[in-house]
Amino acid sequence: MEARHSALCVEEAEDAVKELRTELAKAGITLPSLGLDPVSLAREAPCPLVESGRCSVETARRLAAVLR
Repeated sequence: MEARHSALCVEEAEDAVKELRTELAKAGITLPSLGLDPVSLAREAPCPLVESGRCSVETARRLAAVLR
C-alpha cells in the first residue's frame, strides 16, 4: 500500500510541475531546472517537493511582475 501511495504522490507532483511549467510559459517565463527534488523522491512520505531551481535576475523580475 505504501509503494502505491508513493507512486500516486509522484504522479501528482509531476502533474503539478507540468501545470506550473505550462502557465509560466504562457507568461513568457522559463525555469530550466523546474522539476521534482531528487532527494525528496527517495523518501516515501510526504509527497515529493517541487524544485523551482535557479534563474536569472531578469527571470526573477519577470516572475515577480506576473505575481503582482
